[in-house]
Amino acid sequence: MLRNIPGCNSLLRCYSSTDTIARMSFVNGNVKFRRFNASQASYNGVQEPRGIPSPLAGIKIVDLTRVLAGPTATMLLADLGADVIKIEHVGKGDDTRSWYPPSAPLLPQSSSESLPERAHSLPPESAYFLSANRNKRSVTINFKDPEGLKIIYKLIEQADILVENYIPGKLAKLGLGWEKCHKINPRLIYASITGYGQTGPYRQHAGYDVIVEGEAGLMHITGEPYPAKPVKVGVAATDVATGLYAHGAIMAALIGRERTGKGCWIDCNLFETQIAGLANIASSYLIAGQEAQRFGTAHPSVVPYQVFPCKASEGQDGDDFIMIGAGNDNQFNTLCNLVLPLPSLPSDPRFSTNALRVANRNELIKILELELRKETKAHWLTKFKAATKAGKGVPHGPINNIKETFEHEQAVARKVTVEVDHPRAGPIKLVAPAVSYNGEKMPVKRHPPWLGEHSDEVMAELGYSTTQVEELRARGVI
Repeated sequence: MLRNIPGCNSLLRCYSSTDTIARMSFVNGNVKFRRFNASQASYNGVQEPRGIPSPLAGIKIVDLTRVLAGPTATMLLADLGADVIKIEHVGKGDDTRSWYPPSAPLLPQSSSESLPERAHSLPPESAYFLSANRNKRSVTINFKDPEGLKIIYKLIEQADILVENYIPGKLAKLGLGWEKCHKINPRLIYASITGYGQTGPYRQHAGYDVIVEGEAGLMHITGEPYPAKPVKVGVAATDVATGLYAHGAIMAALIGRERTGKGCWIDCNLFETQIAGLANIASSYLIAGQEAQRFGTAHPSVVPYQVFPCKASEGQDGDDFIMIGAGNDNQFNTLCNLVLPLPSLPSDPRFSTNALRVANRNELIKILELELRKETKAHWLTKFKAATKAGKGVPHGPINNIKETFEHEQAVARKVTVEVDHPRAGPIKLVAPAVSYNGEKMPVKRHPPWLGEHSDEVMAELGYSTTQVEELRARGVI
């Protein structure tokens, strides 16, 4: 029961799309609900605080991950207040530090005189690295060196979580496998993020998003119909999804540790994440033996439900595009009568039901495309908006470029970006955390760190003197 779950024995809040909050409490063993308005954020006349205290404050994470899947997981944990110490290669750092252009323009050295000399000799801060490393501290350690390994062991003694994304077995050979780390700290949660998992014939294969997209079915269903070639998703979606899975698994392990007092080994990988992400496509195969096909932006069972080209705006090269999804007969009728000047289509015997529209897909799409090409995207969006105001909405949306995405009025209203000051690059914009708590996002308290920015600070916390730190740096250990 919920009342037996730690942290849930007093109050729970549930948010709905109507901005009404239901507060749930247990009274004499019974669940009681009270509702209040989220915009006023008050309950029984008492003003509710906005946001929440950092739920992972005091949790320390040793981050041995690179590139995207692992850094995404640790960034989400850092957003929640965990102290994430990112361990990086001495002199090189995370692979993505060298993935530029683009990069953030560097401040003149005169504007950053307070930085140590080693900060001025580093390359620019790559946009890729900046995207996945907010709220972390960076320490450079060569843990192939015995002294470096000793430093990692000291961090593990104090840590709650270790996250790594090395090929299975590699860290064990270096003295940092699960068994060794568990022996050092039995309460440690050890999360491994790999391409294919810790077992099976592919366990030693490196994991690359684009390869797994192909191997685990995603690329087969992405792109225009055969004979067109399969295409990859425009962003490393499998990496990001794996980071989300790992983040959730680590949170669950923390709750489990509160009950058992013991850590655990989490095995998270791109391959299984992507198979799980096939969702209904996977179920259609498992339940009915139905092989999937590529439909581009179209839907196999609903027509019209796809992207359509529109007339290009003045001064623009190429078409604009709009997504339309008329999922039932009423919406199709609205599309033809209130948006498009095609009132005869809903009664046309070829198109009067969705089943008929699916059967005569090609004919209908040609008619709709011919009409939509006569006007611009902006024109059609105005028509759709008018239909929505009249209570006759049809699912639709523009195909926005990235500039249009960030200028979208909903994106502006929801504050999807945050500006932080970077000591080497000055003010930079980042994508903000995507979740709000009591109407507030978790704050970005730390800029993405420059390489080794916090080495001296963390070493001092471990008890090393300034002289010892300089000696280790001179030897290339840190």
